[in-house]
Amino acid sequence: MDRSKVYLSWEVDGKFHSDGREVALLESIYSRPDIDQLRGNPQKVLQAIDDFARSVTGLINIGETKGAVVTKLITDYKPDSILELGGYVGYSAIMFGDALRKAGGKQYHSVEKSPLFAAVAASLVDLAGLRDVVRITVGTGAEGIQRLYDSGALKSQLAMAFFDHHKPSYTSDLKRCERLGLVGPGTVLVADNMILPGNPPYAEWVRASVAEKQELDKNSEEKGNPNLQYNSRSIKSWEPSGNEDALEITECVGVKA
Repeated sequence: MDRSKVYLSWEVDGKFHSDGREVALLESIYSRPDIDQLRGNPQKVLQAIDDFARSVTGLINIGETKGAVVTKLITDYKPDSILELGGYVGYSAIMFGDALRKAGGKQYHSVEKSPLFAAVAASLVDLAGLRDVVRITVGTGAEGIQRLYDSGALKSQLAMAFFDHHKPSYTSDLKRCERLGLVGPGTVLVADNMILPGNPPYAEWVRASVAEKQELDKNSEEKGNPNLQYNSRSIKSWEPSGNEDALEITECVGVKA
């Protein structure tokens, strides 16, 4: 990793977010003298976010390095739509929404629990010229999935999903998608922060055989579809903080009859 691109520390007085830095980011970007050059330019908006995180306060974004791994997946798989759980200030929605549009895709659904973060993200998405591609839904992962499904916005099997929200909810939210029929052969799942802080239950589920998942489901309050067959691998990369992390890349390859 290029150490010159490392963010400032995420932790400020014991907090990692929600201490005013997200609004400060928005105000900083809209007060830039080059604001007109940012309009309609996703890459310049991302650079402006990175500039803030490197010079003012760290932000819990996926960052350039891990982001490039996901962007390549989008380029290779060419999904028509993507579901993101955990939007924060819109960094990943801008990066991946832009990649989705370039790959011929149409809709990026970003679910964010915090109304404040969602508002910051919506403003930056608009600045980047991606309002026609990125749709932001306020709610927990479970609420967002269910609302999008009930409204018909998620009408069929997901092409790709990106998990970057409340870590203990990864497995239960994936299982909800499975129950709703949103995961099937060809669906690609990407889970962030598999080292920092790590997510053993999610890794266990996506790496397990059908028989192993059937056993896991017996003692679980949240039922999934254990008959889905996954191929899953870990890709090590770097947080914008400079610390090592990993993404779990999972493809659904079939359904056991």
